[in-house]
Amino acid sequence: MEKPIIVSACLAGVFCRYNGETESLHAVERLLREGRAIPFCPEVFGGLPTPRPPCEIRDGRVVDSEGNDRTEEFRRGAEEGLRLARLAGCNEAILKARSPSCGTGTVYDGTFTSTRVPGNGFFAALLLENGFRVRTEEDLESE
Repeated sequence: MEKPIIVSACLAGVFCRYNGETESLHAVERLLREGRAIPFCPEVFGGLPTPRPPCEIRDGRVVDSEGNDRTEEFRRGAEEGLRLARLAGCNEAILKARSPSCGTGTVYDGTFTSTRVPGNGFFAALLLENGFRVRTEEDLESE
């Protein structure tokens, strides 16, 4: 039996993005229908509401566009996601590109000017540190 994949809930059609919208992806929805994926939103599990002010990583901390430090919520959500992924037997994730939680390889720089910098979101980084394979929806589109 294949191990399940933990996926960003917004990519599965769940309305949990910061702006209350979704970015549903057919390939992720198919994995869910087949019982091969588990949707998870680290920001919601960390205690943040939907919608919420956009957040970015600045100097290792997560701040929202109103200047509030949201690092603790992002840490909590990442830890809960790792716990869930381990319980379910996952060893792979498909996460939302550039997100301060889920971005892999590239995130926004904390200036809220759409400037991208090398780095990983909090959840993606924790999964990578624990040996998970982490991809984004952009990786799926290029396969």
